[in-house]
Amino acid sequence: MTHYVVIGAGIVGLATAHRLTLDHPAAEVTVLEKEQQVGAHQTGHNSGVIHAGVYYAPGSLKARLCRAGSQSMVDFCTVHGIPVKVCGKLIVATEEGELPRLHALYERALANGLPVRMITPAQAREYEPEVSCVAALHVASTGIVDFGAVCTVLAGLVEKAGGQVRLGTRVTGLRQHGGRQVVQTTAGDVVADAVVNCAGLHADRVARMAGIDPPARIVPFRGEYLQLRADRRHLVRGLIYPVPDPRFPFLGVHLTRMIDGSVHAGPNAVLALAREGYRWGRVKPADIADFAGYPGLWRLARRHYRYGFGEVRRSLSKRRFAASLARLVPSITVADLEPCGAGVRAQAIRPNGDLVDDFLIVNRDRQVHVLNAPSPAATSSLEIAKHIVAQLSA
Repeated sequence: MTHYVVIGAGIVGLATAHRLTLDHPAAEVTVLEKEQQVGAHQTGHNSGVIHAGVYYAPGSLKARLCRAGSQSMVDFCTVHGIPVKVCGKLIVATEEGELPRLHALYERALANGLPVRMITPAQAREYEPEVSCVAALHVASTGIVDFGAVCTVLAGLVEKAGGQVRLGTRVTGLRQHGGRQVVQTTAGDVVADAVVNCAGLHADRVARMAGIDPPARIVPFRGEYLQLRADRRHLVRGLIYPVPDPRFPFLGVHLTRMIDGSVHAGPNAVLALAREGYRWGRVKPADIADFAGYPGLWRLARRHYRYGFGEVRRSLSKRRFAASLARLVPSITVADLEPCGAGVRAQAIRPNGDLVDDFLIVNRDRQVHVLNAPSPAATSSLEIAKHIVAQLSA
């Protein structure tokens, strides 16, 4: 009997374990997770958006797997009774200078085969009466869901198929012995035929345990959210995004009506002081030393230091945060916002300072290491799982 071990019970790890039970029903499948619950980190702290795939280079893994994933995720949720809604979204240009970038997004979306259309301000207000724009791109296939609920269902399916999801089990080492994989954990060694590393924020560290020199380093960026007060949620019906500036690495703050009816605003993006640094007070010197000594981060910082300072100022000023949102919906004021938590993005950065734009998956010696899987990884998770299992089977 072949034994597969998946490290990490986020949505990519659980989707991979589920796919293994489907494609190899006679195999033994074990998921190892250091936390006491599934989906505890990136999956459980994201915006809950099922992305369509507008932003990604045509032909890239992100573009292909996101487009397929936006449909397979909706289908999966429908079959398993998970609340999901395909609500569409608006990407809005708030000034004339943004129009060329909006048109470029439109062309990219068409190249990716997506159902999009350019609309006028009046048409945009039919979707979002409070929005302010000079033009907008309507993306029909964007949806919303609770990805934490998806993780719970996936874990149940793995266990129903005879697999194990072992919580509270931290991986401390990974080596090969006698042609097999030996995964060292806080609960003893686990011997397997193949290993899939879906450790998210710690994926590069797990790869180094296996003797692999990752082509990129994980650097944590915290994305902080606020939310509209309950009596002001009517200002946003669905999803409203700004036009991203390709000079900068992140999308900018946006507004998202969640599956539970709340409206989240954000995230911004600031360097976290720990790999699991969900607040400013969470500081881990070992994590700081890890990325502070990495030349790739300093090269990235030199290129984007003004952008980075702007994100920090917005993090420390609710007024600045509200002003960014008011560009999209002028009715939003500081008084409308209340705290909502944060997530941490595991961003892979190359030694030359370039962000890894695509999913980065390294396959070596019956090990698959998922070294970059930020957004839209949750959307694409069922398709990423197929891709990984196909690599193991090759």
